[in-house]
Amino acid sequence: MSAKQIYEARRAADVARRQLLATASELQERLRPGTIASNAWEGVKDRSGELADDAVDAVKARPVAAASVLAAFTLFLARAPIRSAVSRLFAKPADEDLVTTRLDAGDGKYDLTAPTAVDARREGAKA
Repeated sequence: MSAKQIYEARRAADVARRQLLATASELQERLRPGTIASNAWEGVKDRSGELADDAVDAVKARPVAAASVLAAFTLFLARAPIRSAVSRLFAKPADEDLVTTRLDAGDGKYDLTAPTAVDARREGAKA
């Protein structure tokens, strides 16, 4: 090998070494946790912005359908208060002289024969 070839080989090796170090440095920067988190956050922000734009376009295209979906969702969330309001609206007023009893028969330990209820005001009137 001639001196010129050795010189060219060393120069090529130096160039390759600098490129390898630059690539390694770039990889270190890309794999740094802060950089990964930042890139992920930017991706989420970009995607959420696109989704919001798509949602706005969909609502503009079909406002009646969007309002219907929103109303159905609202009714779903408010189903318990609506049920109690409707039941109070159509419930019979309580009778003053009516005595009612309720037994919880969930575990089967109770004898559910008809209970006898006595109005103390009427018992006192008979005596």
